[in-house]
Amino acid sequence: MASPSHRRGLAAVSLLGVSALALAACSADADDAAPAADLEIGSVDLSGVCPATVVVQTDWNPEAEHGHLYEMFGDDYTIDSDDKSVSGPLLAGGEYTGVNLEVRSGGPAVGYSTVQSLMYQDDAITLGYVHSDAAISSSATTPVVGVLAQMDVNPQMVMWDPETYPGVDDIPGLVSALEETGGVWRYFGGAAYMEYLIASGTVPEELTDGGYDGTPASFVADGGVSVQQGFASAEPYIYANEVPEWDQPVDYALISSTGWDIYGSALSVRADRLEELSPCLAELVPVMQQAIVDFVNEPDEAIDLVLELVAEYDNGWTYSEGVADYAVETLLGEGIVSNGGNDHIGDFDPERVEGFFDIGMDLFAEIAADVDPDLEASDIYTNEFIDTSIGL
Repeated sequence: MASPSHRRGLAAVSLLGVSALALAACSADADDAAPAADLEIGSVDLSGVCPATVVVQTDWNPEAEHGHLYEMFGDDYTIDSDDKSVSGPLLAGGEYTGVNLEVRSGGPAVGYSTVQSLMYQDDAITLGYVHSDAAISSSATTPVVGVLAQMDVNPQMVMWDPETYPGVDDIPGLVSALEETGGVWRYFGGAAYMEYLIASGTVPEELTDGGYDGTPASFVADGGVSVQQGFASAEPYIYANEVPEWDQPVDYALISSTGWDIYGSALSVRADRLEELSPCLAELVPVMQQAIVDFVNEPDEAIDLVLELVAEYDNGWTYSEGVADYAVETLLGEGIVSNGGNDHIGDFDPERVEGFFDIGMDLFAEIAADVDPDLEASDIYTNEFIDTSIGL
């Protein structure tokens, strides 16, 4: 049951082989929701070009990586703790835009269905978070087009104990060290990046263990001999501060350093709806670009909402203010959120997409993913809607 409106200030993969659940389109009426008629529309008016409710499907529970979405809410919003969603007037710079925003959680909230499969099951979803490797691997069945790269670097990483491996500072060095100690690299089975690392010879298959369950138990029990996948924006803080059995620093290296340099969780639309949504995207994408800038510059209010949502959803996901603050610091410090190679934010680098596209197509052809054989790199992204005047 949806809880009443709350005010702010009240009190962590791209996987292959995850089957989508056949979900009922319980929110099919989202587009019919009435905007807040008593609010005055500000300098950005989306009411004539966008759905009455812009629905964004995320790929996980609320976290700082989604902060730019929560930045677009004001003081009045409604939390639906059953559906794990939040909705309210969509704001640009604190001004009403004439439409509503609904942000839906992914991962456990949707039975771990892929975002692109949900987008094709429910026409109410306007935008969804899709990794660029997933945009290739499912292109034959659920093709999508990225319209905003909310992160310039994918935060996925591998972490290790610096006391066990004091001389290691990159993935090749880590692999060599594991070969000497007999440790393994634990990861979620079916992860596309590991398929690449094995196929490319970067990581010998005998050093891998696809049985990672998301808990620290095995890492702790091994005493740091084995290593583990994670996210640069979360686990280094969690293991040093919130896992009493470990309670010490970890080192890490980003997976992007190996050549598997995807755009993680890019805001995407269904390929068959790109033309239909283009008038909306031309106005909405710049609003979202500015929301990224505003969030990382002053994240406190959006983080308050993230923490409130985690508490209200109460689905076993824990996320502290300490993790959130560390995440924002790391997103900026590691260049995960950045302007990239120019002075504006949110665009895709065509050369980078092309380079990864060739790697992804070769890999997915080998492992029989649902790839459109005629797919081209330009089919999975567009910079058409990016405002080049908006950047960090």
